[in-house]
Amino acid sequence: MVRDISVHQVTDHLADMCIQANHYLSKDMDCRLKQATEEEKSPLGRKILNQLQENLQIADQEMIPICQDTGMAVVFLEIGQDVHFVDGDLTEAVNEGIRRGYVDGYLRKSVVGDPIERVNTKDNTPAVIHTSIVKGDQVKITLAPKGFGSENMSRVFMLKPADGIEGVKDAILTAVKDAGPNACPPMVVGVGIGGTFEKCALMAKQALTRNLDEKPETPWVRELEEEMLYKINCLGIGPGGLGGSTTALAVNINTYPTHIAGLPVAVNICCHVNRHVTEII
Repeated sequence: MVRDISVHQVTDHLADMCIQANHYLSKDMDCRLKQATEEEKSPLGRKILNQLQENLQIADQEMIPICQDTGMAVVFLEIGQDVHFVDGDLTEAVNEGIRRGYVDGYLRKSVVGDPIERVNTKDNTPAVIHTSIVKGDQVKITLAPKGFGSENMSRVFMLKPADGIEGVKDAILTAVKDAGPNACPPMVVGVGIGGTFEKCALMAKQALTRNLDEKPETPWVRELEEEMLYKINCLGIGPGGLGGSTTALAVNINTYPTHIAGLPVAVNICCHVNRHVTEII
């Protein structure tokens, strides 16, 4: 049976989600950051991690953003095939939610309307919107405000099949080493393997929104995540890029079938706040 959903509900949810994502760390990120603080081997690294924890407490108490770069809004919509949107245009509703959240929430507006002329839109719209059609009659909304200190450090590698798993490992480590302190470590590393040029990049971005306590079902992917987290943390970049044993809090990997002649790999890095929030209508 078809279920009618007003696009105004999408607007209302996103307006609240903008404020929530920019003011509060997700529970999985909070737990992982606390764990890293306890396990960090470098005294300076521990000091930096404690300062990050203090910053989060101040943001919570005084209702200010956990990072001054409140990002460009990336919105993932998983739309049930039995959903019928009413009362307006979905894209306009999404952008109205972002506009309302950033304006009413006094969040920094970082979006420019043209990549060359660079005039600020003054309401942080438009959002980057990704939609997918799934079973059911619900709409799953995931908002991920993405700051560009880390976004600028992202990479796509069009590897050859012969490069194999070792080539994938080298690509991930290369991206993280090149990022160094610029991605505000400790970071979360999203990786997409397979698909096409654009598919692997989208998978890497979406991987950042996966709960850090959820593990992939495929054994080799799970093992690769663990190995890469260990190797990244052996790089010594550390919290704030000032050295230490905690360069990354997690490595999340998504995969997809690909062409016989290709092995695309994308690495999308996010800073220590890794903002994301999900709600279902």
